[in-house]
Amino acid sequence: MGIKKHLILMTIILLLLAGRVNAGGNDREIINTGPWTIDELNILIFKASKIKDSAERIAFISRQFLSLPYQEKTLVGGVQTPEVFTIHLLGVDCFTLLDYVAAMQLSASFDDFKRNLKKIRYQSGIVDYQRRNHFFTDWIEFNSDLVLDVTEQIGAEKTRKVIKTLNDGVLNKQLLPGVAPRKRGINFVPGEAVNEEVVRGLKTGDYVGIYSNRPELDVSHVGFVICDGDRLFFRHASSASRHKKVIDEDFMKYISNKPGIIVLRQTNGIGVRP
Repeated sequence: MGIKKHLILMTIILLLLAGRVNAGGNDREIINTGPWTIDELNILIFKASKIKDSAERIAFISRQFLSLPYQEKTLVGGVQTPEVFTIHLLGVDCFTLLDYVAAMQLSASFDDFKRNLKKIRYQSGIVDYQRRNHFFTDWIEFNSDLVLDVTEQIGAEKTRKVIKTLNDGVLNKQLLPGVAPRKRGINFVPGEAVNEEVVRGLKTGDYVGIYSNRPELDVSHVGFVICDGDRLFFRHASSASRHKKVIDEDFMKYISNKPGIIVLRQTNGIGVRP
């Protein structure tokens, strides 16, 4: 067997060991359910679907991900690599964690979850690298039936507005080579303005992006707001070397040295609800 054929065969074997691979035009997918079986995910998602309040559904589902390892670059696709619909639950980064939880909380089964994930991750649900929602504020533009931007509502007069060209390669190398720059108005609450009054406007299940001062980037990190009695937590997939997993951290302590926050809130959603 030639070296090239051998490498192709080994790649297929590794993918099969990692999860499940289906090939067939736009139906190609890679599924790795990590610590769960598909049956267990069906039970989990169905149980969550019986929680009527969307905020509590998000809290319940995201709690199942606590301690899951941090793992980046799990999605398959790029300028020169065909996009493959991927579910990788062996490990998550901050954004795939949001993807999975947002899709699960709209679903009643694993099959629903797959359909909803496509709608959330890709513009019009079309699996394509160029149509992937690479930026947090892409959700505002392309998933407007999923989330509302409540940053200004929460920040009131403390809110700042900027216009950025995301993925602009003028000053720096493009973050995402091959992805067209996106000019966008962005609301954020500066970190020093996030006080008790602002925090009182946050709710469990809110999606929070940590604002970036970089001109070509909207946020540097994302996670969930979790209210537990009088305590407020930031639930996120932490890349910090001391964590490297999904954790809860004190919200105010976490954002104390951050440039600001952008807050999105779940609407009734686009998904398949029971």
